[in-house]
Amino acid sequence: MRKLILASAMLTAAMAAPALAQTSTTGTVTIDGSVAPRCLFTTASATINAGELALTGTGASAGKLDASKLDGQSRTLTGWCNGTASSMAVEAKPVVNTTVTSAPPAGFDRVVNYTATATANAVDASDSSVVAGAGSSSTVGLFTGNVTVTLSNSSTPTSGLLVAGAYQGETVVTLTAAN
Repeated sequence: MRKLILASAMLTAAMAAPALAQTSTTGTVTIDGSVAPRCLFTTASATINAGELALTGTGASAGKLDASKLDGQSRTLTGWCNGTASSMAVEAKPVVNTTVTSAPPAGFDRVVNYTATATANAVDASDSSVVAGAGSSSTVGLFTGNVTVTLSNSSTPTSGLLVAGAYQGETVVTLTAAN
């Protein structure tokens, strides 16, 4: 009986003693990720159908380049860049007669040169087709929206008569991602 009373007293004492406070603890899950600098054209092409490139009529300029067919023409591409130091460059390639590929005789031209200017994020980049290769790049930074390409300063090498045939050229706009 003495053992029973002693056990009962110990149990009562244990129940009456204040419980020790539970301390809180935390764990952390860290989330790491990254986004690479990137540029993308969502509308990557457009066409300028200039039609008849030569002036009509019977005057002294008939048969020569009608500069109004190219000058002032513009088309809009759509794109974006997510890097703060992203850039844009333009390469204007001449409009060349693809039907007649040999050098024309004196007084005739089979090449039309021009300047192309692309505007994105209120920044311009341009190039002349007279010199091969792209012009200097310009920093466009973070942007999403229109890239408007406008043609100007069209001319032929000798101001000669244009050789009959199909003509084709292109302007290439390059967006380069960078942080």
